[in-house]
Amino acid sequence: MRLRAAALGVLAHPGAVATGLCALVLHGVQGAPARVRPEVAFPDGSSREAWTPVRIRRIPLRRWVLVDGLRCATVVDALAQSIPELDRRHAVAVMDSALHRKLLTTAELDRAHDYARWHAGVARTHGWWAEADARAESPAETWARLSCVDAGVPPDMLQLKAFDRRGRFVARVDLAWFLPDGRVLLVEIDGIDPHSTPEALFEDRRRQNRIVTDRTVVRRYTGADAWAGTVAHEMAEILRSTGWRPGGPAPETFTV
Repeated sequence: MRLRAAALGVLAHPGAVATGLCALVLHGVQGAPARVRPEVAFPDGSSREAWTPVRIRRIPLRRWVLVDGLRCATVVDALAQSIPELDRRHAVAVMDSALHRKLLTTAELDRAHDYARWHAGVARTHGWWAEADARAESPAETWARLSCVDAGVPPDMLQLKAFDRRGRFVARVDLAWFLPDGRVLLVEIDGIDPHSTPEALFEDRRRQNRIVTDRTVVRRYTGADAWAGTVAHEMAEILRSTGWRPGGPAPETFTV
């Protein structure tokens, strides 16, 4: 649905360029809301009669790129156009995804922030740009991380690499906290697509069995749990009961 809506504008208005969220979706960025309104702009910034449900931005475009034959604003410009119109969770999710997919660099993200200063609604977003993290592999991981930050229990490490006692790689875990007693609290956020096939479910079970030891506390959640704040609520209960405090050690690897 998102992809169809994103392409509708440029297909309905020859000569136009997909902008904002539509451009990001066409670039392959994840994290957009479920409903995306088609939107375009004409290079000269002129207006057109919107006889379709397409939003026509009256902004001049000095640059664009072709994505699968469709003219799209660059990722930098599309972020500048869209972030001021999003809520925090979707805004940070699309920034995380763009960084994770290497569609832009942190320097280019800073440039997008600078460009966004000319768009209405940007004032409330200034703090969000610094929250973007390329390590998030899915929007659900972004939502879980942000909710934990808001609850006062920010993860000590993202994408923690776990090895067995022989030094063999076992798994990379989405969120991790190092507990005062030497154990590690590990949280996995299950997406829909990567974990939906029988083969993937079997591998997930094998993988979880390898990281469940007397040195770990393992919890798994869905994207719906991450959005609802369940992850943050339950992590806060566990962490406060153990005496954990933020700002502790944060190694990138751990032996299970």
